Amino acid sequence: MSALADALPDVRGKLTPDAPLAPLVWFKAGGAAQWLFEPKDVDDLAHFLGTLDPAIPVMALGLGSNMIVRDGGVPGVVIRLGKAFSYANPDGLTLTCGGGTSGILVASTARDAGIAGVEFLRSIPGTVGGFVRMNGGAYGRETCDILVACDVVLRSGERVTLSNAELGYTYRHSTLPEGAIVVSAIFRGHAGDPQVIQAEMDRIAAAREESQPLRSRTGGSTFKNPDGHKAWALIDQAGCRGLRRGDAQVSEKHCNFLLNLGAATSADIEALGEEVRDKVKADSGVTLEWEIQRIGVSLPLPFRGEGRGEGAVSASDYGDVPLSQPSPLKGRGL
Repeated sequence: MSALADALPDVRGKLTPDAPLAPLVWFKAGGAAQWLFEPKDVDDLAHFLGTLDPAIPVMALGLGSNMIVRDGGVPGVVIRLGKAFSYANPDGLTLTCGGGTSGILVASTARDAGIAGVEFLRSIPGTVGGFVRMNGGAYGRETCDILVACDVVLRSGERVTLSNAELGYTYRHSTLPEGAIVVSAIFRGHAGDPQVIQAEMDRIAAAREESQPLRSRTGGSTFKNPDGHKAWALIDQAGCRGLRRGDAQVSEKHCNFLLNLGAATSADIEALGEEVRDKVKADSGVTLEWEIQRIGVSLPLPFRGEGRGEGAVSASDYGDVPLSQPSPLKGRGL
């Protein structure tokens, strides 16, 4: 840790070593970030990334709603955008929003400005940076339907503006470069009556409350909807409703949500997800793809076989560190 501390750039924001991430994610489980960086502003972030050793991995953390942080923690630097990146400024039918802005603030600001078409962001528990990277969507709408462009700080510290077309959007995926941080985005809607917009937001909120376990420790939608199918229906059909592994459970209210009933580790939650995938594959022949990001490293193998890590999983497509590889920081005195 001291070797890495000596290699970190001077910053005006806040750098915290060995920072617990469980309190910052919705599952309330998982290990610590080797370092947590909360930049003061865009200049601070660009300077930090531009002078940080390229071998040190970085990743962005929003509201932590769609994420499993593995129990071994996250090597390198986790970047969390604070108040300086939380704003939504309307101009005509567009909104310029900071990368750390919640979907609720974006939707509410749009309503007040008479901008319709972004109500669906009210239903996604995340931030603008996550919406842009993952093409977040709900209720028939996706980020790619409203995004004009976004400002990004690349891992090199370079600042670039990327258009909607340059992000290569597909279902819950973009081609945003690994290690890039979305610092702002411009969304475009259409003219609407604030009362009608509010009514639509109320409808969406009621639908979520009725169908999803919103007051639980959960990570939101666990698996992507396969072509021609609903993930929850396949999970239910495979007999997984209410399935448990320790304190990790498949929600009885919505089968595509996993829950931490209290003392579940991230290994419990992820292994339960893999068990669900296996059962769905055996029942329907469909392979479910994870929608939840799984980041960090698992605990050492000796912990397996004790109800804490059966069913080893491979790294996902979100920059996870596979168990078969050493930490990117090996050799740095850590």
